[in-house]
Amino acid sequence: MSTQETTTHTDAMREVFGEPISVYTRAQAIEDGQLIDVSTTAREAGIVWPVALTPAAWADCVAWTDETEARKGYTGQSESGRLWDVVWMLSLAVRGALRRGLDASQQPLYFSLMRTPAAGRGVMPRKATLKFMVGPNDDGHPCITVMLPTED
Repeated sequence: MSTQETTTHTDAMREVFGEPISVYTRAQAIEDGQLIDVSTTAREAGIVWPVALTPAAWADCVAWTDETEARKGYTGQSESGRLWDVVWMLSLAVRGALRRGLDASQQPLYFSLMRTPAAGRGVMPRKATLKFMVGPNDDGHPCITVMLPTED
């Protein structure tokens, strides 16, 4: 979306709904910890748009501490490796959606990956499904938000 289109869209929304009472930006959500910016790793996986995970998605599929590793019996996993798995599978899902002509009516979109749950003592990988939405960033450009299927 160009700056002109963003301005026109914003003006039209204000004309219909009036001035916003409160605005909470994506940047504020990242600063507050309501979203976790993973754009740098996502770029390494070929995703050019900014990407953020919700804390719940991070806890389920990425979080991994030294204590978790010791409790699991030294599986060789790490947060950076688990994050790579998430953004790589996301990149495949985004590419597939773009090939099919991604549009707003096709959202949310889902992808799955195998991950060892951080909770408990089990080490067998289990399938996790994540949901992602493509929408406008604070500046009107596309960005991706990854969340659990039960989140909005």
